[in-house]
Amino acid sequence: MITLRKSQDRGHADHGWLRSQHSFSFADYHDPRHMGWGNLRVINEDRIAPGTGFGTHGHRDMEIVSYVLEGALAHRDDMGNGTAIRPGDVQRMSAGTGVRHSEFNHEKDGSTHFLQIWLLPDARGIPPGYEQKHFAPADKRGRLRLVASADAREGSVKLHADAALYAGLFDGAEEATLALDPARKAYVQLVRGALSVNGQALQAGDGAMIAHESALRLSEGRDAEVLVFDLAA
Repeated sequence: MITLRKSQDRGHADHGWLRSQHSFSFADYHDPRHMGWGNLRVINEDRIAPGTGFGTHGHRDMEIVSYVLEGALAHRDDMGNGTAIRPGDVQRMSAGTGVRHSEFNHEKDGSTHFLQIWLLPDARGIPPGYEQKHFAPADKRGRLRLVASADAREGSVKLHADAALYAGLFDGAEEATLALDPARKAYVQLVRGALSVNGQALQAGDGAMIAHESALRLSEGRDAEVLVFDLAA
């Protein structure tokens, strides 16, 4: 079963300095039909205007993944991390018992375009943690590259959640298949371009909620960049 979540049906917020689209209920956007999918709780597609950003704020008991599409996201937290997250980077922050951080676009020109992803952790009250790795375009070309997982296999960043995240780039005849456990859930977020998922056509910004499927088949890409989540039910 595949249920499409069309881009234009997502929640939307425009704060001037920040434009955000919400796949699931978040902040002032509430839709009881879209409170998450499996243990995936948030996918926000954010665009931060030059010279602005999120001031220092706190999180607890959440696995937070940032995936930058354009520009750079400056991150600073009370664990002592101060980094720039750029396209190709995957950042994981485990909020655990509590962490405070800020995120800024320090560029004078050009917005920072990124996805902020929240996953429910396996356990509450773990120590806060941080990890960041770069995955080159060649590693994702015509295939699904594992970029985050519960056991950090294949060089992926470690999640304290029963989930795996794959990233892929597809164009023309490039295709990939991912085996799924039908007892679990999956979610596809098409970041850009166009792509067919099990015969269903997705456009940039579209998502797909997947249940009771044994495989995902990605094909007919047109400059497509996609994230695929394997999730606890």
